[in-house]
Parts: sequence; structure tokens; C-alpha cells
Amino acid sequence: MADEVQNEAPAADAPAATEGAPREARGGRGRGRGGNDNRGGGGRGRDGRGRRDDRNKSDDGGEELVEKLVHINRVSKTVKGGKRFGFAALVVVGDGAGRVGFGHGKAREVPEAISKATASAKKAMIRVALKDGRTLHHDGLGHFGAGRVTVRSAPAGTGIIAGGPMRAVFESLGVHDVVTKSVGTSNPYNMIRATFEALREQTSPRSVAQRRGKKIADLLRRSGASVEVAEADAAAVVE
Repeated sequence: MADEVQNEAPAADAPAATEGAPREARGGRGRGRGGNDNRGGGGRGRDGRGRRDDRNKSDDGGEELVEKLVHINRVSKTVKGGKRFGFAALVVVGDGAGRVGFGHGKAREVPEAISKATASAKKAMIRVALKDGRTLHHDGLGHFGAGRVTVRSAPAGTGIIAGGPMRAVFESLGVHDVVTKSVGTSNPYNMIRATFEALREQTSPRSVAQRRGKKIADLLRRSGASVEVAEADAAAVVE
């Protein structure tokens, strides 16, 4: 019986050996898969996802952004078996302190189109010099296609006199007093682009003085103000 048990013991171990052999044979692939899994899992967990989170934080800059949906357009394509719908979104994003941008995105669903447009707007933000943090420094003109836009600075208490897409731009920008006029088209895309053309031309007295090599008080004095008033206004200029 002992001999039989001894003879049977290797037989019992034989399947384990045979099973172990394929595992060892697959060890390279198993380690390769494990290595790929570890590299993919660790890389995606640390590098991929970590980078994506940092990128979102860097885009927002740790600040709250004002996002306004300006327009959604629905289009349909007739295919064999019915219609296929798509959506295009136009979004304006700003920090309420002099930075604003716009973007548009297309997708099969509205939320995805809005998210694409928002991401595009965050990447294309521009900085606009504001007077006292509430209005523009000077009047401006902008045009794109058939759209013609006029923007004018206004005294305190005027409010935002603008309609449609232009109001969304100035609310996101942080402007509290402005007078605008749009003629030629009611297309929101052309109105937004014309408005941004007018905003890109905005300059502050500080930037003009640096470009011309003069003092801010000298530029303000040429408008007819006294020396004391010009110096006081120059000291109050922030941008």
C-alpha cells in the first residue's frame, strides 16, 4: 500500500506540474500582460488621469468662470432609415475680471456639444483692459462678415445696453457700464466675432504710455485736463 501511495503521489503532482508548465510558458506573456496592465493602470492612474486633472485646473486657473450658452443650432441629415440629428453650440466663457473667450462645438447630443464649446472657449480667452474694472477705456468698432458692432464706454450706473449675444460677452467679461449697437446681421456667430474684434482693439493709457515712452499724466493732460486732475487720473489707472 505504501508503494501504491508513493506511486500515486507523483501522479497527483503531475497535473500540477503540467498546469505549472503552461503557466511558466505563459509566464512571459503573463508578465507581459501584467507589465502592460501595470504600466497602463499605473500610467493612466498617475500620469494620464493626473495630467487630465491638472490640465483642468490649469485651464480654470483655480477661479470660477462664467459660462453662458448663447446659441444652439440643430441640423438633420436624411439617411437610409430616417434622419440623423446633430447639434452645434456657441458658448461664451469669462472670469468677470477682464478675460473672456468664445467657442463652438458640434456633437450628436446637446451636453457633449456644450462641453466641446466650453473647452474651446477656455483655450481662446483674451484679456481686455477695463477702466476702473467696470467699463471700457475708449470707443471701438468691430466688423466680421456682414456684422458691424459699435462699443462705447459709459459712466457709472448706465448698465449693459446690449442685446443678445453681445450682452453675454460683456456679462462674462465683467463690464458693468457699456453702450453697444449692432447693425447688418443678427447671426450670433458674426455678432460674437465682431464684438471680439472691437474688444481686441481696446488699449489702456498705461500700455500707450509705455509704447510711446511717455508718462500717463502727459497723455491725459492732452485731453484738456489740468495737471492735478491728470496726475490724479494717472494714479488711479490700474491697467
